[in-house]
Amino acid sequence: MQRSVIITDAEPSQDDQLRSRQIKYLIMMSIRALCLILAAVLVSLRVPLLPLWLILCVTAMILLPWLAVMLANDRPPKEQYRLSNKLHLRARAEEAPPNAIAPAREPTVIDAEE
Repeated sequence: MQRSVIITDAEPSQDDQLRSRQIKYLIMMSIRALCLILAAVLVSLRVPLLPLWLILCVTAMILLPWLAVMLANDRPPKEQYRLSNKLHLRARAEEAPPNAIAPAREPTVIDAEE
């Protein structure tokens, strides 16, 4: 008998993952553009501590593209490697008595054909 797939266990579609990564990339590149504009405004206004502000803006403009590309090319981790999954399993193991074997709870499956 084939085991049913539970929809809550399904990963986001490839299109959803791509769209999410595109949004993150766009936000980071927008922040980079704002840093460039901010640096130009700061230079024209000659604000106090100008060198410090310029160093911060230039550093952001150098690091943000690298970070944006890294995030845009990265996929979400598989469920088995997520920290939240490991913490959940550890908490479950601590709740159970040391010698007790917890029975696997079968998920509720709603089948329209029945």
